[in-house]
Amino acid sequence: MVETIIGCKWSLTVLDLVVGGTVRPGEMERSVEGLSAKVLNDCLRKLVQFRVLEKHSYPEVPPRVEYNLTDFGDQFRHVLDNLDSLETAFAELTIEPNENP
Repeated sequence: MVETIIGCKWSLTVLDLVVGGTVRPGEMERSVEGLSAKVLNDCLRKLVQFRVLEKHSYPEVPPRVEYNLTDFGDQFRHVLDNLDSLETAFAELTIEPNENP
């Protein structure tokens, strides 16, 4: 599951959009250059399948769909944030090329 999400070029971007409050597919597509509707829908489908996001469909004309983070998705986001912090800490540990660790 993690490999599938991390391996997708757009999954983390879509996840960041939802966390930031962009919950409608049309808004997502317009806010990210290069993100097509097909790729976005595939990405959203996978995130829903892994229960990271939940899909809400509203019976309106025109139809309205919104995506929200699940409790599991919130936990997953915190894990990703921790990995980002760890990567930042690692980058600060610069070792000179001639130094022996």
